[in-house]
Amino acid sequence: MSQILKKYAELLVNYSLEVKEGERVYIQTTTIAEPLLREVYRSVLKAGGLPHIDLEFQGRSRIFMDTANEAQLAYNSPLFKEAMTNFECYLYIRAPFNTSEMRGVDGSKSSIIAKARQPYRDIYSKRTAVRELKRNLCEFPTQAMAQNAGMSYENYQNFIYNACFLFEENPMEKWLEVRAKQQKVVDLLNSRSKIQYKGEGTDITFSTEGRTWINSDGQTNMPSGEVYSSPVEDSMNGVIYFDYPAYRMGEELQGVTLWVENGEVQKWQAKKGQHILDKVFNVAGAKRFGEVAIGTNDNIQTPTKNILFDEKMGGTVHMAIGQSYLQTGGKNQSSIHWDMIAEMKNGGEIYADDELIYQSGKFLF
Repeated sequence: MSQILKKYAELLVNYSLEVKEGERVYIQTTTIAEPLLREVYRSVLKAGGLPHIDLEFQGRSRIFMDTANEAQLAYNSPLFKEAMTNFECYLYIRAPFNTSEMRGVDGSKSSIIAKARQPYRDIYSKRTAVRELKRNLCEFPTQAMAQNAGMSYENYQNFIYNACFLFEENPMEKWLEVRAKQQKVVDLLNSRSKIQYKGEGTDITFSTEGRTWINSDGQTNMPSGEVYSSPVEDSMNGVIYFDYPAYRMGEELQGVTLWVENGEVQKWQAKKGQHILDKVFNVAGAKRFGEVAIGTNDNIQTPTKNILFDEKMGGTVHMAIGQSYLQTGGKNQSSIHWDMIAEMKNGGEIYADDELIYQSGKFLF
């Protein structure tokens, strides 16, 4: 396992972040991820980078939310502000102690934090869009996430490392192969403008004219394996059914259907979790879509209640309501960006300018 973690760290530092001599690297994680953090720290130093660590202990976030006054909630640490504004690299290693820790938190407190951080989220979005700030989100396996996924801890470890190609002799070489393969898809999609998704309970069209499809090849997320864009804001029409469970506010939703007209969600329904949808669609910008995407990572076939992995599943598509990605040319703004996933392996189809390019989970070229 120590060799796997060393491979993981080297992949994150040398491939995903491409850390160079003198670059400052802001690393956020929890104390559970110390084994990986140790190797990342070593790799950053070997690359000539300058690591800065923000380490969260068990219960810190909940203690803060339950105890902090308004001024404390609105305070941003100087390290966070400096990292978002001026650092060259940002690595977030997700390693939660308890996936339900924030359930029942006072929503007004969360709003204060969100408002205080908004200027730095805007800076982050602009800098990451042009890779002025090289960022990566990855995962260290924890018991909490294994339990959430319905797996043993050992199986969950293997699942994560397999999804990142860490059992390959040279993971970086494998990700370069993914990059080349997905570039063919991106090149085709960027030459078209009208896209249609068809599947069980789904028939929806949208335009990506003037927008850019992005090759997500493991640099901004690890693992990755998707191509994505932002639709023209008023172009989406039709209905989409999301087969896979969705998660929001610590709760699970199932069987979500959205009816869309001229880019705006007009009606929504969930077999489970309707009250969450009702809350979300009261948020400014949430009724429009910030992302459309196609998952391509065939090493991920089992949903784990973890969007970092689930949205990359080979043979699926996903859409996100809310905030667009600046790098795609999207213009929708919102305080949320929420991905939901639809199965395509059961006869699903994708058309580009009315040409069938994808069927039952596979591209036809």
